[in-house]
Amino acid sequence: MNTVTKLSGFLLGLAAVFGAAYGVGQLVGPVTSSAGTGHGSDTGHAASDHSVTTDAHATDGAHLPDGLLTSQDGYTLTPVPSSPEEFAFRITGPDGSTVTAFDIEHEQRMHLIVVRRDLSGFRHVHPQMDPDGVWRTPSPFEEPGVYRVFADFHPTGGAPLTLGTDVSIAGMYYPQPLPPPAPTSTVDGYTVTLDGALEPGHSGTLTLSVTRDGVPVTDLEPYLGAYGHLVALRAGDLAYLHVHPEGAVGDGQTNPGPDLRFTIEVPTAGTYRLYLDFQHAGVVRTAEFTLMVGSTSSGNSSGTPSGTPAADNTTGADDATGADHTHGTPAHTH
Repeated sequence: MNTVTKLSGFLLGLAAVFGAAYGVGQLVGPVTSSAGTGHGSDTGHAASDHSVTTDAHATDGAHLPDGLLTSQDGYTLTPVPSSPEEFAFRITGPDGSTVTAFDIEHEQRMHLIVVRRDLSGFRHVHPQMDPDGVWRTPSPFEEPGVYRVFADFHPTGGAPLTLGTDVSIAGMYYPQPLPPPAPTSTVDGYTVTLDGALEPGHSGTLTLSVTRDGVPVTDLEPYLGAYGHLVALRAGDLAYLHVHPEGAVGDGQTNPGPDLRFTIEVPTAGTYRLYLDFQHAGVVRTAEFTLMVGSTSSGNSSGTPSGTPAADNTTGADDATGADHTHGTPAHTH
């Protein structure tokens, strides 16, 4: 093959790649970048300047799932300059000023969910706010890649919101394939089993059961006011859902395991990644699952929804200082 032929083939392949990327952008919707600054390149961290919105009119995101907008109802999530060892951001309000008043939701004023766009590297951290309204947490980014950062909060006097922004971490990036659906996930000797089915646009129930060495765990400990926290992210655009189990800690009726039942409504058919945080023996762990919903369900030609988890796990993250939930690390009290 001569040089001209090789070059032509390369250019055609490059055009196909960019054409596919453009097509994805058109499916997601208008994308608006907002510049910012962030981590220095000497540590492998890129500037945090890749925040996006997926709707040109971000003043009302009621028609969209949570987490797809950087700005909604007048509130905006903006990364701010910080040291390489931390991630910092602020929330500005409808008048453009930095918001400093937040209501407590599940024992914290700010929940920060971080995941790489290949749905690996999940972290759930709780930043601390400076007097000027800047939130800071030790860097939750362990590997290079593009991460989605979700700020889940309730501004005083407003409605609860979840805003999202992208943060790029420089370096060689090797996307991880999404684990296939499987009925169980294991983490630190614990096995979590998923049972249930979901139908797009309708409420359904998922039951997650926790065992250790084959023995049901009946003494789960409260974590952030509940026996479990479930985050679901839709593959592709990373639409965000955060739900809590049925019942309440200390109500005299809700058992602390082994079964955690979640009522959840997913907006569309598709592939979802589930992350269950639970605490036992003073340690918070995260079990992960891949869930197929609707017509994407494997081996289901009728389109009836089904769901199973992937046999794999990650660390969760966080405490009031933003520390990761690394396996075997005692959980922090709040």
